[in-house]
Amino acid sequence: MQQENLIPHLFRTEYSKIVAVLYHSFNLKHLETAEDIASETFLKATEVWSIKGIPENPTAWLYTVAKNKTKDYFKHNAVVEKQVREAKQLNDIEAAQEFDFSDQNIADSQLAMIFAVCNPGNSAEAQICLALQILCGFSVEEIANAFLTKTETIKKRLQRARANLRNGDFQIKILSDAEIKTRLESVLKTLYLLFNEGYFSRTNNQLIRKDLCSEAVRLAYILTENSLTNTPEANALLSLMCFQSSRLDARISDKGEAILLEDQDRNLWDQELIEKGNHYLVNACQGNEISKYHLDAMLAYWHTTPTDDNKWQHILQLYNQLIIIEYSPVTALNRAFAFAKVFGHEKGIKEAEKLQLDEHAYYHSLLGYLYADVNSDKAIHHYEKAVGLTKSRMEKQTLSKEIKRLVEKKAGG
Repeated sequence: MQQENLIPHLFRTEYSKIVAVLYHSFNLKHLETAEDIASETFLKATEVWSIKGIPENPTAWLYTVAKNKTKDYFKHNAVVEKQVREAKQLNDIEAAQEFDFSDQNIADSQLAMIFAVCNPGNSAEAQICLALQILCGFSVEEIANAFLTKTETIKKRLQRARANLRNGDFQIKILSDAEIKTRLESVLKTLYLLFNEGYFSRTNNQLIRKDLCSEAVRLAYILTENSLTNTPEANALLSLMCFQSSRLDARISDKGEAILLEDQDRNLWDQELIEKGNHYLVNACQGNEISKYHLDAMLAYWHTTPTDDNKWQHILQLYNQLIIIEYSPVTALNRAFAFAKVFGHEKGIKEAEKLQLDEHAYYHSLLGYLYADVNSDKAIHHYEKAVGLTKSRMEKQTLSKEIKRLVEKKAGG
């Protein structure tokens, strides 16, 4: 991988890990210190690698530089501020033969950090926003898209949340069983949004970002391996991620265009991941709990079970339940799509138009799809609206191709 691609990739995959490990292991006083050191590490990588070339093990290089920068930070504070405690801490660190940047310590640090950030001192939305920014490396724009809200709203929410953490003497500590259970809902929502941004990116030139999907799966797996967090909801979320991940390679053509579910080459579906999805879905169904993640996982199950004649009836019923548990524009639009599959496109159009989500790109792309065989002029109109509203370059290309197909069909017909 070339440097111009490698550093952004490593920033996405390693930045949050470095922040978590530094803060967790060095017991830094302020979260911003760990973030600054991580940022400086990547800045140094940009400078050094452009002159000396990419090192043999770029990830190990980053961790080594981050560790040394942290030690320099403690030395500076010990000299300038004469902080005896920090100087002693530095000696303890240097006494260790090797600092632990193992996969296990990274996983433990990230899990500890995400539970620490999901502090009930902030609202649930603010907890999730912070976790997405600090642990998942999301930009303000990406968080705004995840919450379907304005960037200014997210900026203010993050500023308040960070201030609350500072004022509350934020630190990573051992949580009680009750605290873990209280915070688990926000942790699961964070991983859900992380996976969704990877599965269908609205702010990146790539429609699919496998690194985000893999990171979400990895963290969800850690939850199911811990006795305190191995809940039906956690298993349902991991099941959903496995089912969705199984179709990643079939969702994009060689030209980088999105491929609808019904047009996908099922030979490209990963059967091992589908089996894992089934496994975790069975685990999730221990007891009587039915959460949003259970319903989403069941929906994903039916999407990977193409042989059942009543598949879309099952899917529509699940969306009927899901929209009651947690309404969202995306859920309502997905339900309208399933409704059209069961009752036909004309009835589906009426169902979709009831939603009146005129500023939503998916609303217009759905109506474009439903109108395609009913009224090509209206289909083109809605596709054009969707092109204007979406921020995804890949989605714009796919929609534009469909507009061109309809125009050519109209001219030839």
